Amino acid sequence: MNINYNFKFHDGRNIEFKVTGEPVAPPVSGFPSWVRLEHCKCSNCPLKAGEVEYCPAAVEILPVVEAFQAEDAYQKVNVEVTDERRTYAKQTTLEEALRSLLGLKMATSGCPVLSELKPMALHHLPFANSDEFVMRSVGYYLLQQLFAQRNQEQADWELKGLVERNQRLQLVNQALWQRIHAVCKGDSNLKALLNFFSMASSVSVSLESQLRKLQARMKGEA
Repeated sequence: MNINYNFKFHDGRNIEFKVTGEPVAPPVSGFPSWVRLEHCKCSNCPLKAGEVEYCPAAVEILPVVEAFQAEDAYQKVNVEVTDERRTYAKQTTLEEALRSLLGLKMATSGCPVLSELKPMALHHLPFANSDEFVMRSVGYYLLQQLFAQRNQEQADWELKGLVERNQRLQLVNQALWQRIHAVCKGDSNLKALLNFFSMASSVSVSLESQLRKLQARMKGEA
């Protein structure tokens, strides 16, 4: 994986992040206390503090949080996202761009819960809206069920496991939001995480209504 996010601000600033799937190198000053595993630990975290000192997801998003913690979430930025296949470009709010970047970094962080999103991260779609998130989540999950069936395993065509997965993801997103709440002077990171959290909620809380809406659109009814 080699995905590059380039943020161009109207005041001339340029901030760049690369996502490779490799572990983040510790800063010279060391990690801040909010990155420690026991700080606002997720209620469903399978990691043990005696074995793991730092939260993998918090470590991964740390550089982004520190870079944008004092920024206005609604300011306009020009963002280019480049991978091995193509380049995406959009003028958007910092919040939307960060939601896309944070989601990618969390999915590839090594967190055992968020790693369930890694297959989607390998085919990353920047700036995805709620409908696209639901469609991609369902599509990837159904592919997993097809492969399970081919391997003589029980397939879940009713998507019950998908709902349960996103309920687990909600707990992680909520805990990460609590982690960075105290360190963000602006609201960009908080807004991005809250919106990422709401997109995950749409799959677990109202999946059936989301599917009906997508079905209507595929039939040309909306």
